[in-house]
Amino acid sequence: MSLARSATAPIGVFDSGVGGLSVLRHIRAQCPQEDLLYFADSAHAPYGEKSEAYVVERSLAIAQFLLSQGAKALVVACNTATVAAIKAVRAQYPDLPVVGVEPGLKPAAAASRNGKVGVLATARTLQGEKFLQLREQISAATGAEFLLQAAVGLVDQIELGDLQSPVIAAMLERYIAPLLAQGADTLVLGCTHYPFVRDGIQRVLDAHGAATVQLVDTGDAVARQLVRLLTAAQLLHPLDATSAPAVLRAYTTAPVAPLVAAFEHLLGLHPVVETIAV
Repeated sequence: MSLARSATAPIGVFDSGVGGLSVLRHIRAQCPQEDLLYFADSAHAPYGEKSEAYVVERSLAIAQFLLSQGAKALVVACNTATVAAIKAVRAQYPDLPVVGVEPGLKPAAAASRNGKVGVLATARTLQGEKFLQLREQISAATGAEFLLQAAVGLVDQIELGDLQSPVIAAMLERYIAPLLAQGADTLVLGCTHYPFVRDGIQRVLDAHGAATVQLVDTGDAVARQLVRLLTAAQLLHPLDATSAPAVLRAYTTAPVAPLVAAFEHLLGLHPVVETIAV
């Protein structure tokens, strides 16, 4: 499908819920002139416990909606959707710049001092063929040992919005402690939701005498790759002091209140949020 696009058109960003806001934060920092569309598929979250076919179906439907709103590029701001569906999205829209989120295995392997890297992610991400191939490739190239931990239920709790809840604290302890016990000196935050509980993760590390464990998330790398693709396609919005302020619009498949609250509490932003049936 051929698409005619303008440099002044918006960028579409989507996730199963609020986790993609951690990526949106980096995009806004690196591309302050770009108009953005954010789509939270909260009525169908979490993706990490859904089948691959289901995630592909949702991702294609959301991509179609964002393109109907004029998006010139897509950011799949969800590790699970990237693993399951980005190939299908790119096949459907071969001329469209599409950026996905991958767990930072390569930078984590480079940062590790003892070669033991803990990977905290959803079960669907850890089971995905794309992830398993990436792990095998980087392990063979670097000798790093990747210790995998599925954080079942953590996305659901983050979506509820109380990032300091005892339930989240208990989950982080339960999932991170075994990785530390196996000697991990680097921890990959393999889901875009997880950077929002970074403080809680650090408290677990401190409690286990592991304050020097390095945390790796890839939001900044995603934003840099987006800039590269837009530049190559001559679609980067020119940064002009006379331009109108960038516009942020948001959509959700659930009631608007949770996403409104997430924008306010996590990013200090107050965009108009609309419920959409997609």
